[in-house]
Amino acid sequence: MALKTLDNALEILKFFTSETPTWGVRELAKKLNISHSIVYRVLSSFEEGGFLSQNEETKKYELGIKFWEYGILFKNRFKISDVVYPIMVKLAEEIGESIFLTWLDGTEGICLEIAESSNLVKFAVKIGSRTPLYAGASNKVIMAYLPRAVQEVILRKGLQGYTEHTIVNPDKLLKNLEKMKEEGWCYSVGEYSEEVIGIAIPLFTSKRNIIGSLTVAAPEYRFPESKVKEVLEVFRQRASEVQAYLDMVI
Repeated sequence: MALKTLDNALEILKFFTSETPTWGVRELAKKLNISHSIVYRVLSSFEEGGFLSQNEETKKYELGIKFWEYGILFKNRFKISDVVYPIMVKLAEEIGESIFLTWLDGTEGICLEIAESSNLVKFAVKIGSRTPLYAGASNKVIMAYLPRAVQEVILRKGLQGYTEHTIVNPDKLLKNLEKMKEEGWCYSVGEYSEEVIGIAIPLFTSKRNIIGSLTVAAPEYRFPESKVKEVLEVFRQRASEVQAYLDMVI
């Protein structure tokens, strides 16, 4: 496969997200501003390999079984379900709120695992969902530890305001990131979803490269700022258990 074709193919895959899980040939070609015949060939190749499947009625494409298989392989590689998930469940029980494991993927954060709270009202996120690194505690605490060159790439792509609390001023965002890097954690209110608070702690490889974050998220009315200090102490203890495991495997 020629490098240009490979670049096009990989770029096409990036458009299949939780927000836009299905695409038709022509609408994807228009989005990418490339020939629909090229898009068709790429999508057909991915379909043959099981990476995409085509809906017989709508003729639109969606992710295929191969990505599910690779997702299982990825999770098994780090034994998240065996080691990290039980820690998250215990933390969710102790704090009474949902816990999320977010992984760094390029310039986005991807939700890798969730331990939900027993509360009827809770912050809902789907496993596999992708979010920008500049909005919300789980993402910003990752962005804070990225090299400045990577941060600049994210800033050049533009900052979208998901709520009125999303920081869309580049200089203000960089200062905010510097502060949380100094403190080693992030606290945000309603930056990605209205009236949702997040407390996040960064996770690293054994070589101290940022790789993800652990986050507690809850409705704002149930989590006053006065509660943060108490929760943070327990949260840091459990996060250190997760980090100890990552130090051994990554």
